[in-house]
Amino acid sequence: QVQLVESGGGFVQPGGSLRLSCTASESTLADYAIGWFRQAPGKEREGLSCIATDGSIYYSDSMRGRITISRDNPRKVVYLQLKNLEPEDTAVYYCATSRLGCIDREEADFRSWGRGTQVTVSS
Repeated sequence: QVQLVESGGGFVQPGGSLRLSCTASESTLADYAIGWFRQAPGKEREGLSCIATDGSIYYSDSMRGRITISRDNPRKVVYLQLKNLEPEDTAVYYCATSRLGCIDREEADFRSWGRGTQVTVSS
């Protein structure tokens, strides 16, 4: 099982940007599709994006156009670039692994999860 650690969260003003990182402690990151999710207080966790093992990228409608996902397999890092952030984007952001790719995946298909990184958007 891959161990994941998210980082890069913090406080940012509305309209600002952050780059989140998802770092794997094991050497098999290339075998997994990586998804990014977020959960705001009092709301259900929602999927944001997924990058497959071949580099194919998928975005949900939640933050489409304001996020960019990428991966660096040798460094065992997956990034999520957030831009034009709004207070409504305040949430804990998670990364997770799937051995089944990104297409037609549900949250339950992502088996290994990080503990999340807090993003707070406020003036």
